Amino acid sequence: MQLYNISLRDFRNYETLSLDFSPEVNLIVGDNAQGKTNLIEAIGYLGSGKSFRAQKNAELVRLEADFCEISGKVFSQEREQSLRWLLFVGSRPRQLFCNGVKKKTGGEISGVLQTVLFCPEDLMVLKTGASPRRRLADMALCQLRPNYEAALTEYNRILEQKSRILKDRFENPSLLEILPEYNARLCQVGALLISYRARFFEGLGAAAKIYHGQFSDGKEDFSLTYHTVSTVKDPFAPLNVLQEDLQSHLESHYRAELESMQCLTGPHKDDFDVTLSGLSVKTFGSQGQVRTAAISLKLAQRELMQRESGEMPVLLLDDVLSELDAGRQDFILNQITGGQVFITCCEPGRFTKLGKKIQIEKGNVKI
Repeated sequence: MQLYNISLRDFRNYETLSLDFSPEVNLIVGDNAQGKTNLIEAIGYLGSGKSFRAQKNAELVRLEADFCEISGKVFSQEREQSLRWLLFVGSRPRQLFCNGVKKKTGGEISGVLQTVLFCPEDLMVLKTGASPRRRLADMALCQLRPNYEAALTEYNRILEQKSRILKDRFENPSLLEILPEYNARLCQVGALLISYRARFFEGLGAAAKIYHGQFSDGKEDFSLTYHTVSTVKDPFAPLNVLQEDLQSHLESHYRAELESMQCLTGPHKDDFDVTLSGLSVKTFGSQGQVRTAAISLKLAQRELMQRESGEMPVLLLDDVLSELDAGRQDFILNQITGGQVFITCCEPGRFTKLGKKIQIEKGNVKI
C-alpha cells in the first residue's frame, strides 16, 4: 500500500498544496505551528474519513474558506486508485469520491488507504481515562471492519436519542413508554460491538505481547484485558447471548438511569487494561513502561491490519520520536523497514538520512 501524492485546498492552514511522496520514509520537518501535523491529519482523513483531532469537519476548513478539498492517488488492492473528499462549513454534508465515483459513506472505501497513526497523546493513553482507549480501538476497528463503523454509528445515534428521553421525561412522561424499544435496540447493536471488540483485543494483545517482549528483552510479561458490561461473562458468546446479558444489565440499572437522567451502562463505557508481569500499567507503570506498552500496541495494530488486508498500512508518526529516549527511538525505527512511513519532527538531526525530506513553513513546502 502506497500513497503516491496528496493535494490540499483550504485544509487547515494550507491554501493549496500538492506533494509527491517516497514509497519508503517521508520526513516532514519544520518549526512548531507550521502545518506538519495538519499534513499527517490530511493523510489519515483521506483514507478513513476521520480526524484524530477535530470533532467536526468544519474545523478542518481554512478560516477564510467555505469548504476544503483533500485528494490523493494511492496504490492498493493491486491497482492505482484515487480518493477525494469535499468538506463544507455549515450543515451541508461532506462528499466522497473514489476513482471518480461518488460514494455515500466512508465504509465504501475500506481498505483503499489504511493508516496507523501514532501521536504524542498515544504515549500516555494507558494512563488516561477510558474514552481515549475506546477511541483508539474504534479508529482501528473502523478500518478493519466496515460493518463495525456502521454499528458504532447506529449505537451512538440510539444512545443519543435515549439520553434525550431520560432528560425530557419529567416534561413529557409519555416518553417512557418508548424507552424499552430503545433499550432493546441498544442491546442488539451493543452485542455486535462487544463481539467485534473482543476479537480485536484478543488479536491486539497477542501481537503486542510479542513486541513488548522484544522491547523489554523478555523481562516483562505483557497482557491485555478487555472490560465490558459486568453481566457479559463471555464476550465471545453468540450475539443472542450477549444481547440477553446486556438486557439483564440494563434492567438492573433502570431505576438508577431514571433518577440520574443518564445512560449509565453499555458498551459506550467499555475499556481495556494492560498489565506487565501482573501489575496494571495505568496504576503502577513507570513513564518508560507506559510508553513502551503504547508503542507495542500501535505496532500490533499495524500487524493486525497487514494480516487482514495482505498489505502494509501506511504508518504515521506525528512528533513521537522526539518524545522518546534513544533506545525506544531505535526500536521504532527498526520496525519501519517495510511499508510507507511519514514522520514529523521539529529537530530532524539524526533522522535526515531516513528518506525523503519535506520542509514545511507556514502551510507551504519550502524548496
